Amino acid sequence: MVINWGALGVVAVVSLVVAVLIVVLVSLALVGLSAREPDQPVELADGTLVIARTGSGLSRAAGTVMAAVCLVAAAAIVAYGLYLLVF
Repeated sequence: MVINWGALGVVAVVSLVVAVLIVVLVSLALVGLSAREPDQPVELADGTLVIARTGSGLSRAAGTVMAAVCLVAAAAIVAYGLYLLVF
């Protein structure tokens, strides 16, 4: 039996890159979804309540769009991988 080490290396590198890409896309989707959280009031030392935005700085609409795009891209990559395995 002969092992094609070059092909095995290519498969390993592509698998690693795609796995990291999926994790990054899902992480960016979570960052986008966190923009939808309501602003939390912060109490200063003198008792004054201030509503401070401590999130990612995205608007709610931009965060939702970013999350949707990232999740659709991740789902498309997974679906393509499953397509390659099945067909």
